Amino acid sequence: MEEDDPYESLPPTTTMSTHMVAGAAAGIMEHVVMYPVDCVKTRMQCLVPDPNANYRSVIDALYRIVRHEGYMYTVRGINVVMYGAGPAHALYFAMYEKVKHALSKPHRSNHLVHGIAGIAATVMHDAVMTPIEVIKQRMQIYNSPYKTCTECGRTVLRLEGMHAFYRSYFTQLVMNVPFQALHFVTYEECQDWLNPDRQYNPLTHMVSGGLAGAVAAYVTSPLDVCKTLLNTQEKCAIGKGKTSVSGLFHAFKVVYTFRGMAGFFSGSSARIIYQVPSTAISWSVYEFFKFAITRRNEQGDGYLAGSEAVMLHAAAPTPEVVTTVAEPVS
Repeated sequence: MEEDDPYESLPPTTTMSTHMVAGAAAGIMEHVVMYPVDCVKTRMQCLVPDPNANYRSVIDALYRIVRHEGYMYTVRGINVVMYGAGPAHALYFAMYEKVKHALSKPHRSNHLVHGIAGIAATVMHDAVMTPIEVIKQRMQIYNSPYKTCTECGRTVLRLEGMHAFYRSYFTQLVMNVPFQALHFVTYEECQDWLNPDRQYNPLTHMVSGGLAGAVAAYVTSPLDVCKTLLNTQEKCAIGKGKTSVSGLFHAFKVVYTFRGMAGFFSGSSARIIYQVPSTAISWSVYEFFKFAITRRNEQGDGYLAGSEAVMLHAAAPTPEVVTTVAEPVS
């Protein structure tokens, strides 16, 4: 029987830690590198943008933010994302690999398994990232009243309660479950075509990750618009007798009322531009750390095996040496 590639099938004692370290590094890199575009996406999704924040395109938005507000406004809220992305993505990739290896048959690609693994990973990831998204998006909107992420978090907790941090959790799951299922299935399908032997190949990881991100981002754009509304709680969207926009269906109704069907795809270009490189970066960094840690473990195992052999040899009983003393010749 052909042996599994150690890069794809890590030793049971190191698999979880390897995937968690690689996933944490990938998540931080993904969010940090593309954060300014994520800021633009949030602003373009606002229902009634301020005249000073009514952007024609992603490039126009970046130019105007930097020119009129300063570069630092494109990265407002990035610190809370850096703190949250590490543990969230560590759980995300660890859960994905655990479920995938538990359900997969050797040497056989199974898109159903990849989809199920992606869903399980999403539930864990979103439990950590949903409160982070609330603070991040309130820091990103135009003319945000908050100076720091800490101030934002404390104010939301004091005025709206703990519920405010998970108001969009269901919506985020409804969005991210199909997003991640499509994401992982597309990634694995691209890898089947571009890298069937599943060797470490940075180019194929980046191409597969980028295509997977683009497909999943476009399909789930309407849900992302609703999630942004639930997180930012735009004042114009809260009707008479209402204290907040609550729930996915309420958010759908509000978005349609203000902007029609086109409103569900507002900011979709920014979202795709954000997702293509960010998922490409995420997968390439993840696969690199997975490869590097695996190789290090292999070298460590080899050294240990050699040391054990020496110890066993040293501990082996030495054969008795029978000496005979020649009798004197008479």
